[in-house]
Amino acid sequence: MKFGGTSVGDEECIARVVSIIEQYRKEGNEIAVVVSAMSGVTDQLHAIAAEVESSKDTPPIEAFITSIRAKHESVLKAVAPDEAETVMVEIDKRLSNLRNILTAIHNLRELTPRSKDYIISFGERLSAQILSAALRQAGIKSQPLNGCQAGIVTNERHGCAQVLPESEPKIKSRVIPLMHDGVPVVMGYMGCTGDGIVTTLGRSGSDYSAAIVGAGIDADEIWIWTDVDGIMTSDPRIINDARVIPEISYLEAMELSYFGAEVLHPRTIEPAMQKGIPVRVKNTFNPSAKGSCVLAQAHRDSRVVKAITFIDKVSLVNLAGAQMFGRPGVARAIFTSLAESGVNVMMISQGSSEANISLIVDDDHLNAAVTAMNKVQLGGYIREVTFDKEVCVVAVVGVGMAGAPGIAGRIFTALGKAEVNVMMISQGSSEANVSFVVAHEDGRKALRVLHDEFRLSEDLSE
Repeated sequence: MKFGGTSVGDEECIARVVSIIEQYRKEGNEIAVVVSAMSGVTDQLHAIAAEVESSKDTPPIEAFITSIRAKHESVLKAVAPDEAETVMVEIDKRLSNLRNILTAIHNLRELTPRSKDYIISFGERLSAQILSAALRQAGIKSQPLNGCQAGIVTNERHGCAQVLPESEPKIKSRVIPLMHDGVPVVMGYMGCTGDGIVTTLGRSGSDYSAAIVGAGIDADEIWIWTDVDGIMTSDPRIINDARVIPEISYLEAMELSYFGAEVLHPRTIEPAMQKGIPVRVKNTFNPSAKGSCVLAQAHRDSRVVKAITFIDKVSLVNLAGAQMFGRPGVARAIFTSLAESGVNVMMISQGSSEANISLIVDDDHLNAAVTAMNKVQLGGYIREVTFDKEVCVVAVVGVGMAGAPGIAGRIFTALGKAEVNVMMISQGSSEANVSFVVAHEDGRKALRVLHDEFRLSEDLSE
């Protein structure tokens, strides 16, 4: 069971989490827990790290430490009064380490990726101590484990580390023994290299941690506890009548998470898929709701489209030039240059004339992408590089689309009637996803139009 930041946001939330764990243990389940930082804490750690690096004046390190300490101490005393004094000693040790690294960064005026990972892992270092103490207060034996102690070994790519295969036997040997008579609480979002250097798994990486731990212990199921009732047909903040999807396939869930659905981390599904472990998404604040279950083969109802999502904060890069036509090595030059610049390409589209290639990249990667393409232009491969930041990507997802005629026609006819202009189209070979680019101002309209077109608010499973 993984509990997100809002699920452990305050003393009432943590008490609710303890109650959920107690209930399922009483039903005979052996449970391992992965926990995120308390809501807002990781963002604060990012902010203070940036501030101490750039501040010419004395940065507010002491004020920050005092504030973080008070927040966690207050919650700890509420949920585990008998454990509070002992646990605060451990928390103070961690806060002392945090203070020291922040001071060192300010003195050096340098924040390395390695130092940043160390700093932003502290949210989980603190929350796991509190949840574990709350479980002990409830009479459940519990031990907090950081990523290293739990056996999560990663490569050295700080900020978005990849978990290595040697993690599985380590997790199995370290976590399972603690489950027989208690509940281990693993700090999410973090692992370590083979040399013991702290790494983080990227934003929302606690989901990935949960999948890695679940696969490592050969769990019957992996449960992601969050603050929504499950995976929705679309973003409920935009589509008021968005519906919970009871069952969805691994492939559909991966496509949705990659294209902006925030319920699951994009890498969460892969470890579960390799072991065939169902992933269940549940609401901590409405635990009686059935939630969504991600399976190898989900139940197929009469609709071919399962969900529609979109990503903003992306940019469109267009490459043009007649010299690209029929010339071997153009694609290699383009994508080698992008890779060497650390640019992740989210979507690709190429015209049959071979004279134009369009790419979608994250806004944060735009400058690096344009710089890389300007170098390729100097090499004579392309004539012109242009970009547009005012765009978003809409993705229509459903395994039922594979082999079903007329789906693309319905999509683009509906958009045409709504006067939504499509700037770029891409479809994967699995046919489970049709994604396209529209102007940012048209993104929400496109979402509503297609949600209505495919009647996703209606429950057709009956």
